[in-house]
Amino acid sequence: MPSPNHDSRGDSPIDMLLLHYTGMKTAKGALDRLCDPSAKVSAHYTIDEDGTVYGHVAEARRAWHAGVGHWAGAGDINARSIGIELVNPGHEFGYRAFPDTQIAALTTLCHSILMRHPIPSWRVLGHSDVAPARKEDPGELFPWQQLAKAGVGLWPQAIAGDLDAGALAQFGYDPDAPQDKVIAAFQRHFRPKKLDGQWDSECAGLLASLINTAGV
Repeated sequence: MPSPNHDSRGDSPIDMLLLHYTGMKTAKGALDRLCDPSAKVSAHYTIDEDGTVYGHVAEARRAWHAGVGHWAGAGDINARSIGIELVNPGHEFGYRAFPDTQIAALTTLCHSILMRHPIPSWRVLGHSDVAPARKEDPGELFPWQQLAKAGVGLWPQAIAGDLDAGALAQFGYDPDAPQDKVIAAFQRHFRPKKLDGQWDSECAGLLASLINTAGV
């Protein structure tokens, strides 16, 4: 199901993998929108809850999936990322867990993408990581730890650390975004069991682990 909504990457490297949920009531509605020229949105891939993978935009092209975002000093996320949409109604329409079949298909797809592109583990991200002020996907039910165990992305083991929330910018988060939104995005990804938007010692230890592992 190709999408007409794409353009050239220019000279930007592909060094990010960005995961989303569709946030629509049905898979058909999401697919129709991603393939509608007037919607002006697209992704490289969509994965249905039954594991079916749809390809929309060639990886060599820029898909319009990220919108306004920021990571590690980069502002044009679309130019340097591959975007994958996961069918899920999202927080607005009945957010639910991602089925095992869907995550298995995602893991396989990610492995193939990572074989083609040298994307560092710390740059496998959610939409909320790069746009914390306006996005929540793929959300706190997404199994980031499971994906990391399968070799996709990064999962921290807390260490001693006294970093304050300002150090989130060192890892890559937008220093100009509202800090409570950035903290919530960090927790959604790396500490979903307690999503309160408050910085604490556990968050500090998790962030210290991520910075050490990523070498940033």
